[in-house]
Amino acid sequence: MASIFTKIINGEIPCHKVAETDDFLAFLDINPNAWGHTLCIPKKEVDRLFDLDEDTYNGLMSFSRKVALAIEKVVSCNRVGVAVVGLEVPHAHVHLIPIDSMTDMDFKNNKARSQKEFAALASEIASQF
Repeated sequence: MASIFTKIINGEIPCHKVAETDDFLAFLDINPNAWGHTLCIPKKEVDRLFDLDEDTYNGLMSFSRKVALAIEKVVSCNRVGVAVVGLEVPHAHVHLIPIDSMTDMDFKNNKARSQKEFAALASEIASQF
């Protein structure tokens, strides 16, 4: 069965897209720890990050870096934190979380926002590429 991320890639479930290449997709997390929390995923469905082939792994990290730099131009933060948890969705993904303190990385800090706010932020970050 396809993961929820594969359904997003295939257009079966909508997302607030930030960036996309032939191999990777970045979109806003719908349950963000902080405003601008973005997920970067390979389009190839592989459950565990370290099970990705080396080229895909390196490509995902390079893609994530570009997305983080764009987030920093738009979202006021001290830096963009990076997390790979991998338990919530069986599809390798990188969390990019704008942070000002260590508590901003706490996954219990979900901050709901409106779809209109998500759409505006995704568009603003996407414009930085």
